[in-house]
Amino acid sequence: MQLFQFDRAEKSIDRFGSIAATATRVAKGDGSVQLTCLTIAPGGTVGAHPAPVRQLFLVIAGDGWVAGPDGERVPVSAGTGVQWEPGEDHTSGSDAGMTAFALEGPSVEAFEAG
Repeated sequence: MQLFQFDRAEKSIDRFGSIAATATRVAKGDGSVQLTCLTIAPGGTVGAHPAPVRQLFLVIAGDGWVAGPDGERVPVSAGTGVQWEPGEDHTSGSDAGMTAFALEGPSVEAFEAG
């Protein structure tokens, strides 16, 4: 067993006009898959940018909003996930604060219980 912290705010996100958002690398796979913990402080945003590969944005605490290419803000909260396709413009933010995992990789695909 190995314990580690993933709430250490490893890197401030300052690209794409982002405000009050941090990223901490959590895990990587075969070189093409990675998991990042994103923390968006109250009033913060991750600015609009294209997804480099397929990305799952999984809200684990708090609430906020996400938007796709049309810019329309859709409310999200803990337990909500969003899948963005490669090249899809997207953004996220929160008025009260939100934490999410971003799972990225070309083979990543959301499983939808049926």
